[in-house]
Amino acid sequence: MGDISITRARREFTARVAYLNTATYGLPPRAAHEAMLAAERDRAAGLLRMPELDEAVARCRAAFGRLAGLPAERIAVGPQVSYFVGLVAASLPAGTTVLVADGDFTSLLFPFLARPDLVVRSVPLERIAEAVDGGVGLVAVSAVQSADGRIAPMRDLIAAARGHGARVLLDSTQATGWLPLPAAEVDFLVCGGYKWLLGPRGTCFLAGTEEALATLPAVGAGWYAGADVWDSVYGAPLRLASDARRLDLSPAWQCWVGHAPALELLARVGVEPVHAHNVALAGRFREGLGLPPGDSAIVSLAVREGTAERLAEGGVVASVRAGRLRCAFHLSTSEDDVDRAVKLLSGDLVPGAAQG
Repeated sequence: MGDISITRARREFTARVAYLNTATYGLPPRAAHEAMLAAERDRAAGLLRMPELDEAVARCRAAFGRLAGLPAERIAVGPQVSYFVGLVAASLPAGTTVLVADGDFTSLLFPFLARPDLVVRSVPLERIAEAVDGGVGLVAVSAVQSADGRIAPMRDLIAAARGHGARVLLDSTQATGWLPLPAAEVDFLVCGGYKWLLGPRGTCFLAGTEEALATLPAVGAGWYAGADVWDSVYGAPLRLASDARRLDLSPAWQCWVGHAPALELLARVGVEPVHAHNVALAGRFREGLGLPPGDSAIVSLAVREGTAERLAEGGVVASVRAGRLRCAFHLSTSEDDVDRAVKLLSGDLVPGAAQG
């Protein structure tokens, strides 16, 4: 349990709509938004201070570690999920079989598919644990599916991978911040920061076990991957950090300044309370629409054409993914937001269609 309540934390958000679209991008708490704007004002004035920028990166790394339950020295920072997944793909021997879930997010799939000497085998998410066998070298899957919010069978998958000597790469972009995860039990974990972690676009984290991280090639290493960052800006020899920082990419400074207060707010609230809040709101939404209970903070609905636009006209923001309306419930969402969406959605569900 954190030291800030959900109610208090919700006061930090300033949306003028019922925002059900965190699965696309998260809303910044007030302090995070103001910090990023202040950094840009400092840049215009010629007053950016490097030590403060580096401190923001360190704060983000530490806060992400608290949320994921991992030590900061096993966390690398960069801008995008696909880059870090690409490092994992680059580390695999030719002929390795990579097991993935049907319809998963392409930033997790393309780095493996781009290597013609890898074997990529795709199966339904519900069968991914049972599909692990002695021929699989790596399982790469999203903890929560972007399209419809389904949660991967992570415990079963981890047990199956261990039993067959396979490694696990978990993309937690749609999970970290609201869903408790077995992060310490997977070999690699990658997470984009601009959704449930409430950051600006341009922040991402890679974490993993020491053994697994040691297998990754530092092919993008630059000055920020150095053992002493500001003593690594010129000349040979190679002098990378001895921990996960050797995989860091040079940060887009304002993004990390704007992310640190958001991550720290989430860490102070705590993942368990946020999980209870989000799932309860999703449950209220389902009940209001006459749907069965679920376990995700994302609800996917088959609706009539134009429903998302009609919701937006009524002050409710959601998205359409895989041909369905996707509604996401997070720390910034209230019960009033849910009830408003339910009222506007009445009569828009497609009769007889499976609702998730």
